[in-house]
Amino acid sequence: MDTTNLADIYGLPPLDWAPIASRLDRGVTQAPETGGPNRHTCWLATINPDGSPHVTGVGALWVDGAFWFETGDRTRKARNLARDPRCTLSVATHEFDLVVEGEAHRVVDPSTVAAMAARWNAEGWPARVDDTGLALTAEYSAPSAGPPPWIVHQLTPHRATAVGTVEPGGATRWRFSG
Repeated sequence: MDTTNLADIYGLPPLDWAPIASRLDRGVTQAPETGGPNRHTCWLATINPDGSPHVTGVGALWVDGAFWFETGDRTRKARNLARDPRCTLSVATHEFDLVVEGEAHRVVDPSTVAAMAARWNAEGWPARVDDTGLALTAEYSAPSAGPPPWIVHQLTPHRATAVGTVEPGGATRWRFSG
């Protein structure tokens, strides 16, 4: 991992990735009064066919060093990712604001789809694997997800930038190898 201190002009040390990853491992629920200003919202930015950005809220989970989210195949974000997997996902926590850049790909392994359904279930969303074994269904999802079935995507980080929001502060960018 390559680390760049973006706040050295203020004499601040670089942020350490390990506490950020540990905080993400604890979860960033979207339930009211749980974080951010009042809750955590993950914002996914994809690239429209004309090169302009498309930004939308998603319910994302951080699992095994990657963000995971779901969406219907006909949503703009899904169509954008199918054409160009480059994207960013951002979230604000109490401790830091974070932007992760990378590529998001559709998950086609039935056991992984099932494992993610179980994780969302544990977070309070009653997701289950549909009859294909490759997508999720439930009685409801976020309106931005479109109708079921919902396809699971994994965003593999290439770069991340965090701004510390508690003392001592700081700003750091990481480039992940591999």
